[in-house]
Amino acid sequence: MTWKLGLYALAATVAAAPALAQDAKTLAIVVKGLDNPFFEQINLGCQKWLADNPGSEYECLYTGPASSADEAGEVQIVDDLISAGVAAIAISPSNAPAMANRIRQMAPSLPIMTIDADFLEADRDLRKTYLGTDNYLMGVKMAEEAAKLKPEGGSVCLQLGNVAADNINARAQGFRDTASGEKGIERLTGQKGWTEVEGCPVFTNDQADLANQQMSDVFTANPDLDAFILIGGWAQFAPQAYAQVTDQVMDKLKSKDLIIIAGDTLPPQTQAFRDGRSHAQVGQRPFEMGLRAPDVMLQLLKGETVEDPLYTGLDVCNQDDPGFCKDN
Repeated sequence: MTWKLGLYALAATVAAAPALAQDAKTLAIVVKGLDNPFFEQINLGCQKWLADNPGSEYECLYTGPASSADEAGEVQIVDDLISAGVAAIAISPSNAPAMANRIRQMAPSLPIMTIDADFLEADRDLRKTYLGTDNYLMGVKMAEEAAKLKPEGGSVCLQLGNVAADNINARAQGFRDTASGEKGIERLTGQKGWTEVEGCPVFTNDQADLANQQMSDVFTANPDLDAFILIGGWAQFAPQAYAQVTDQVMDKLKSKDLIIIAGDTLPPQTQAFRDGRSHAQVGQRPFEMGLRAPDVMLQLLKGETVEDPLYTGLDVCNQDDPGFCKDN
């Protein structure tokens, strides 16, 4: 599902969507934070489902805490939804253990699925399926792109999100395993030439302003850095700040002495790629997640067997093949 459909062509459709029935049963999608533009694409998918299903006895409700840093707030929202008697919930857990603990306490039998981010493996009995990216594979793709540009390896910094976010940690593991050629690597210490610099990884708590400040600090502290890996796209979600940060190292980016590989392909990010402010983008498909989630929840409510996991695919843009990033 392209961004042009997911963002622009939808405007008129969503605006014209019929009002929800007063007694509609709720299929809730709860994301980590409403301040993250990635999740707004999930919202647009949810709204498209509503527009495509007029008169349904079910509504798709998109919600989450105002800030992606509010892990407790997300747990409280799920708590409130369960108390209100929602039909089913799709959750992108910011703090996977905390969310799982609450679900186990309150609603172990409620139709629960995860979307975008999963529970930890030990808690996956609490949900029926996961819909979203194969996050380990996403990390693998990032490492493959880095290896194309730096076949001898080099010094690297990984930028992560929340410490307890299962999806982000899976990407980091995929990157480290692929870069090193070994499984279960906790930190790159010279394997295949890759070494994580002191002070990294850095954790953004899903905050764009913090992400950009961290990038600037890492560039200053490590003038010979070979690679910076945005495991998620946080810094690029604030394009003006990201441009200012990358202006500091544009000569190195142009010469590929320093490479930047980033997650996601939102419009500001594909623009950054076209402007030479990243060398590769590995994108997810959040609109598809939001569009498919209500139908999956309906399947669960009907007692149907649902495949687990349900992967939504990846879009890779690089210097040899701009692909998706060329005109989105």
